[in-house]
Amino acid sequence: MADNPTAPRGARTPWQVTRSVWYAMFMREAISRTMSDRMGWFWMIFEPVAFIGIMVGIRSFVSGDRLIVNAPFIPWMIAGLMGFSLAREGMLRGMGAVEANGALFAYRQVQPVDPVLVRNFLEGMLRSLVFLIFIGGGVLLGLEIYPDNALRALYAWFSLWCLGLGAGLVTSVAATLVPELGKLVRMLSLPLLIISGVIFPLNQMPHWLLEYLMLNPIPHGLETLRLGFFENYKTIHGTSMLYFWMVTLTLNALGLLMHLRFVDRLKAK
Repeated sequence: MADNPTAPRGARTPWQVTRSVWYAMFMREAISRTMSDRMGWFWMIFEPVAFIGIMVGIRSFVSGDRLIVNAPFIPWMIAGLMGFSLAREGMLRGMGAVEANGALFAYRQVQPVDPVLVRNFLEGMLRSLVFLIFIGGGVLLGLEIYPDNALRALYAWFSLWCLGLGAGLVTSVAATLVPELGKLVRMLSLPLLIISGVIFPLNQMPHWLLEYLMLNPIPHGLETLRLGFFENYKTIHGTSMLYFWMVTLTLNALGLLMHLRFVDRLKAK
């Protein structure tokens, strides 16, 4: 294709400009997350380890391992916790991305959606690395935490990553324009952990209640992730990745539309 004679020599395409913006923001976020705090990596790994340790201690009183069909309890919970954290942190990290990078919007090339996308990508990379560390450590300790179906596990992991992105796009706009919504979302993150089947199986719930709990897309992704790790695992009745992706794509589309609609108000914040 011939060069455009009207374009100035050496001018970059819009994609090249966007890629440079994303790379610069990614390096800025990565250094801030991993190097600004000397204990950053420690807490990133210790937090899920401490949570799992507490849950294992509680298990001795409630016999939670007897409620899991064809899956060992500790690896079952590790897979659920890591998958839930991926989706939750994508939502929470994206929520504060616009306000934290407000000074960068003075540059015409930087849009409010850019820090949300970059933060979600970075969070996914870090969570994936931590999960691999858990898998390697679990194998060394003799836990059955390696995936029986790696492709299904990767598909479910990527799906939860995309769900966190969609939720982050929506909450980044909503929480910036209405700060009270951000506080409400943070308050709901703990109940969401419980009703998503992270620490106990939802198939023990009454059928009438389970129908409402399965409106939450997270259990669909977590059950598919667990099925990728435990081939004979009995998933919750009604698990559907079709429903999961319908919600995920809706959230991503809604989030992008909200960023386009309120771009000027987001830059003014």
